Order: sequence, then C-alpha cells, then structure tokens
Amino acid sequence: MKQILNHLFEHKTFTREQSRDILKDIALGKFNNSQMAAFMTAYCMRSITVNELEGFRDAMLELCLPVDLEGNELIDLCGTGGDGKDTFNISTLASFVVAGAGYKVAKHGNYGVSSGCGSSNVMEHLGYTFTNDNDMLNRNIDKANICFLHAPLFHPAMKTVAPIRRELGVKTFFNMLGPLVNPAKPQNQMVGVFNLELARVYAYLYQKSGIKYTILNALDGYDEVSLTCDFKTFSAEGEKVNSIEALGFTKLNEDEITGGHTVAESAKIFMEVLNDEATTAQTSVVLSNAALAIKTIHPERSFADCFYEAEASLTSKKALNSFKTLIAN
Repeated sequence: MKQILNHLFEHKTFTREQSRDILKDIALGKFNNSQMAAFMTAYCMRSITVNELEGFRDAMLELCLPVDLEGNELIDLCGTGGDGKDTFNISTLASFVVAGAGYKVAKHGNYGVSSGCGSSNVMEHLGYTFTNDNDMLNRNIDKANICFLHAPLFHPAMKTVAPIRRELGVKTFFNMLGPLVNPAKPQNQMVGVFNLELARVYAYLYQKSGIKYTILNALDGYDEVSLTCDFKTFSAEGEKVNSIEALGFTKLNEDEITGGHTVAESAKIFMEVLNDEATTAQTSVVLSNAALAIKTIHPERSFADCFYEAEASLTSKKALNSFKTLIAN
C-alpha cells in the first residue's frame, strides 16, 4: 500500500487493471484500516479518472453476489449521495412511484454515510427485512414491481471498508460506485451525481455500456432533480440543460425539500408522500424524478406525459400499494 499511496501523492493515476486489483485487495482485507482510510482520503482531494472508476466497478461486480431477476426489464433510480444537501429520500420514493406505474424496479440502496438517513435506513425503519434470497427478490418484483437490494448483502467483501466509511463520515469514491454496481445489472438507469465533472465521467462509461441511461445533476449541486434550480441531463440524446420554468415549475427553496433530523422524521415524510399527504414541493420533486426515470425507459415520450403517468401512480395509491406489498412479502 505504501507504493500505491506514494503513486497517488505524486498525482499519478492508475490503469483500469491496476484499479481493479487494488480494490480487490482492499475488499479482501490485505491492507490495514489506516492505509485504507488514507487511500479513500486521497480520492477526496483529487478527481477520479474514467479508467480508475471502471476498474473499481469491475472489482465490485466480480466480488458481488449476483442476482437473477428472470428476464425482467429493470430500472434503478440511484444517486451517488455525497451532495451534502440532506434531502428526504427522493429517489427511493420515486422508485415506488415508478413501480406503481407498472415498471420493474431493482432499487440498490445502503445506509446513509454522508447523510443522516439513506434508503436502507428508512426502509428498515418502516419494516422492510433485507434479503439476498433470489426467489424472494423475484416474488417482490412479480407482486410489488420492485425489489430492494441492500448493498452490504450483495457486496460482502465491502464489510472491510464499511466501518472506515462511517468513521470518515464524508463522501468517498464508494459513493461514486453505488449506482454502477447494482448486482441485478438493470437495463435502464437513472443516476444522480453530485457534480458535473463526475456526470461527464459517468456519461462516458454509460455510452459504452448498452444501458439506457439518464445521468443528472442539479446546477446547484443536488444529485437529483431538486426544482431549486435548473438541472443538466446526459443521455443517448446528448447533454442538455433543463429549465424548471420550461417544465412548468416555480423555483423551490432548499428548506422545502430537506429531510428529517432523525430516521423517524424521514420515515414520516416518506409515508406522507406515499399517502399523497405531503407538501406540494415534496410531491413535485418526487414526481419529477419519477418522470425522468420513466422517460429513461421511454425516451421518445415527453417529460410532461411521463410526469402525468407518475402523478397517476401516486394519486391512485398504486405507489403506496407497491410499497405495502413489498413490506408484506
């Protein structure tokens, strides 16, 4: 590791193969905690390259527990996190809206590291029991149109770094990896990232993947459509700035979409949204992200049509029923 760290400290980069090997060695516990913390911290202070991100992704997918969801066309709505904005669980709620609209969702999630309440925190609090049983996950998809993939159950080799990530308490390159290493390997992905530089790195990776994708970044730093400002998207159709006014929304204040201070408060907001009892701001943000996910699957459709489809899922309680069915399974 000394050689690896010196390489980083000299502002040198690694090849895809070198990155893959390093991450496999980290996951297999070949380095001590101090060395791993130093390695993660170095990437907090310099940009990651496409080759490095590809190599880290390759290692994670090699080591993960695979999931076979029997030929379903899947979508994942997953942000990198790490934007420091402490929003409520927007992408997880949007996932249930998309499932309620009839699409199959393989939601990849984890406990919050740099935020107070990640998707796994709120799902666990609301009564979901994490599983990596393939038959159960297929039943979830069949009955609820959604399954929840709690990352630690599918990436067991990452248990070596989990305590270090918690102790550091800041975003690391593992935040960048989350959307890339969904073990179900969905054919459609809507990915929110916390800055434009990373969005372009992601766009380069996804262009080569054969996956239908939308990568998004709100111009004030959110890793989702926040409606606090315009947002940029990257897809097969190219790079585009999306005006929230042109989409029919008025600008929100940041405090209108913040999450709860505790998991219980976050869960309360979560259920208010699903029961269609949330504020207009909270509902609009969730539906906008769900609409963009539906548009990822159907790029030929307008955002407005996709928004109406998402809205129908929420107001008809189909999104709520999808959630209730998943919890009951």
